Amino acid sequence: MPALDPTQLETLVVIAEEGTFDAAARRLHITPSAVSQRIRALERAAGQVLVRRTTPCTPTEAGEPLIRQGRQLRLLLAEAAATLRTGDTDDDTVVDLSVVVNADTLATWFRPVLDEVATWERTALRITVEDQGYSADALRRGEVLAAVTSEPKPVQGCAVEPLGRLRYTPGAAPALVERHRKGRGIEWGAMPMIVFNEKDHLQDEVLAAHGATRPPVIHRVPSSHDFHEAIRRGLGWGMLLDAQAESDLETRTTIPLPGAKPIDIQLFWQRWRLDSIALDDLSEAVRRAARSGLRPTRRR
Repeated sequence: MPALDPTQLETLVVIAEEGTFDAAARRLHITPSAVSQRIRALERAAGQVLVRRTTPCTPTEAGEPLIRQGRQLRLLLAEAAATLRTGDTDDDTVVDLSVVVNADTLATWFRPVLDEVATWERTALRITVEDQGYSADALRRGEVLAAVTSEPKPVQGCAVEPLGRLRYTPGAAPALVERHRKGRGIEWGAMPMIVFNEKDHLQDEVLAAHGATRPPVIHRVPSSHDFHEAIRRGLGWGMLLDAQAESDLETRTTIPLPGAKPIDIQLFWQRWRLDSIALDDLSEAVRRAARSGLRPTRRR
């Protein structure tokens, strides 16, 4: 394959971010025809179709690694511009740090990372929220440069390191537990349950451990704070994140479900293998936050 044109790579990235050729043209301050010409030239160089002309446009399997390369090039060029900056107030170059984390991480231990990034000049932290079991997919597609994930196997082109464990305790409001108490246990198949979204299967692990299936009533509450609040108010039972629910468990505003054991989720930091000062600094900030906010990784 011949050397790829950086301008064409950036155009491919912008199309992926904006969703249409017209929107990409507006952002790049060129005509839609010029966008099409750039992409056709890039596809000729690659020898493959790189963009599905759908609404929104999406990269093909061949296009995903090129988007990743385009974002890597964008990061390195922005860092180079920042290094060479000499106080020019007209220079609007910004280093974009795109990461994906799960909602409970963002609501708890990750917050000191925000404090650190807030002190960095001309740096934009762009966070995508995704379940920890699926966040590594965003790395594979080239959408982000780093991820908090439960995937221990490194994505191609990425380095991985353990961060620590998030602990969840199956819990509910006392009144809800009493209504569904059965002997020394509870009616697992009848008590209403709360899930974060369709990708949330933590509760299913608890049900399986007790030989039960999902109850008829399942509520969806796609917000970490409101998920916790819904459990407190008796809407259903769910997995209480210890960092959020510790005081409730102490005061018995919520109580652990009889016979149910906590579940620990091991989290990992995956990032591009890229010689980037900004990415190195972000990784170090994440390590510090994890040491303070997560349970230590179990030694084998």
